[in-house]
Amino acid sequence: MAKVPLLELLKEELFSRNIPATNIISINLESLRYESLREYHALYQELLQQTRQTTGKVYILLDEIQEVSGWERAINSLRVDLDCDLYITGSNAKLLSGELATLLAGRYVEIQVYPLSFKEYLTFTQTHTDTASQNIQSQFADYLRFGGLPGIHQMKWEEERIFQYLQDIYNSVLLKDVIARNRIRETALLEAILAYLMDNIGNTFAAKTISDFLKSQGRRLSTETVYNYLQALESACLIHKASRYDLKGKRILETQEKYYFSDLGLRHAVLGYHAQDIAGLLENIVYLELLRRGYTVYIGRKDAVEVDFVADQKDNRLYLQICYILTPENIDREFLPLEQIPDHYEKLVLSTDTLLNINRNGVRQKNIIDWLQQE
Repeated sequence: MAKVPLLELLKEELFSRNIPATNIISINLESLRYESLREYHALYQELLQQTRQTTGKVYILLDEIQEVSGWERAINSLRVDLDCDLYITGSNAKLLSGELATLLAGRYVEIQVYPLSFKEYLTFTQTHTDTASQNIQSQFADYLRFGGLPGIHQMKWEEERIFQYLQDIYNSVLLKDVIARNRIRETALLEAILAYLMDNIGNTFAAKTISDFLKSQGRRLSTETVYNYLQALESACLIHKASRYDLKGKRILETQEKYYFSDLGLRHAVLGYHAQDIAGLLENIVYLELLRRGYTVYIGRKDAVEVDFVADQKDNRLYLQICYILTPENIDREFLPLEQIPDHYEKLVLSTDTLLNINRNGVRQKNIIDWLQQE
């Protein structure tokens, strides 16, 4: 499967909407063909020249914008001087989303791109004859193990090649986007924090706990530094934080949050895949899917009871419990927290069970694979 840049897909979408080719300008600034445009004056003048003979709205697609010195000046000026839609992409190593608010003064909409959802993953596997014949459970097992980065589909499903590819991505992001960008000197401590997060996926986190953990190993790191390192990892899109939400007090709590990984394949390339981690892995997958669907996601708490996810979207809310397999021993533990919430929003228990179809006091059980394939 050939690698298709995101903006090329956008260009195809514009063509499908009958936008004239003359009104679509696409430039990949990594190409030497456009080396002369890697300064904002030159880029600005070139785009003015290309749009001089057009009528109607112009669509300008600029790939790897960070290659242009002072690019934000050209973008801000084009927005004022032309009737145009501007689309830009940038490498995390040189341009992180937190900087856009400063450079573009809020005049932008950020489109977050996540690794493949399970539904998208299945579409990718259809182009590979050696995996297309697998049943859905086998493909889900591979998704759990290798994650959702599109590049793994070019590795011919050789585990060693896939994990080497993922390890290289992990090392690149850690070195360029975290260590170099934030001038982190205690790299061993940073990696120790990451290893701790990986080993405790799905568990609540407290900076003091990890500070004490490192202290027990003869390493000292303040809780403030721990949080600074976590912020750097979040900014580089390696991890996501899910804050805790008090359902009774209706407020966000500042402690006992959870951290999930942007891609499980990266975790397994570093830590290895362990089947006993299945509960945390399923939580991670559901959390990312909720983000893709546009939800803001919290960990719920009501008195001493915990709800895995409280997902908010405009005027809608969704409550979820995640369980590997429901048994007579754990069914009350999974259903009762949702049954005790006195509102009428949807409440689901997601598990890998394929034959159950429980509906108890308004709380429904669904198969997690089926839920992931829904729109």
